[in-house]
Amino acid sequence: MKFKILIVLSILLLFSACKKVQDTEVETQTEETTSQDLSEKNIAKLKYIEYALDAKTQKAIQDWQEYFQLETVINNVKKADLTFFYDNDKNIKTLLRDLKKDIPKEVNSPATLARISALETHLYKLKSLSNLDSTSKKELLLTIKDFLKSFSNLNFQMNQKIEADNINIIKP
Repeated sequence: MKFKILIVLSILLLFSACKKVQDTEVETQTEETTSQDLSEKNIAKLKYIEYALDAKTQKAIQDWQEYFQLETVINNVKKADLTFFYDNDKNIKTLLRDLKKDIPKEVNSPATLARISALETHLYKLKSLSNLDSTSKKELLLTIKDFLKSFSNLNFQMNQKIEADNINIIKP
């Protein structure tokens, strides 16, 4: 009789010990996937084509303050500084509204507005993911890449608009 009790207790002890090992493995795995320790090096490793503004475009938008505010945000994101996205809803909405409203005539076109809308979408997505604790580092890096690409595409589109406007076609 004592032998049976000893076997039952041993089996219960064995099962309870196995359960604890499984729980710690799951907790460790969860901690690894939600780590958001971003560095400037991680962001610098992202592969995308970055378009800069040419001289004519820079001259055309020199008074567009909202663009330069956005450029500051972009530079901070490249340095892995996402503080702009934390509890800053009012400033984000104001920046995006004014960015659309105050577009200089030289670069104002439906294509430019489309790039600004895409940028806005990626900005809100980055804001959402950067505020979540459960976001993985990989997911956050992909979102940052999309955000940076959308800003680069905005620059490219403004360059294209200025270039297209400067083409003089002589008609016979």
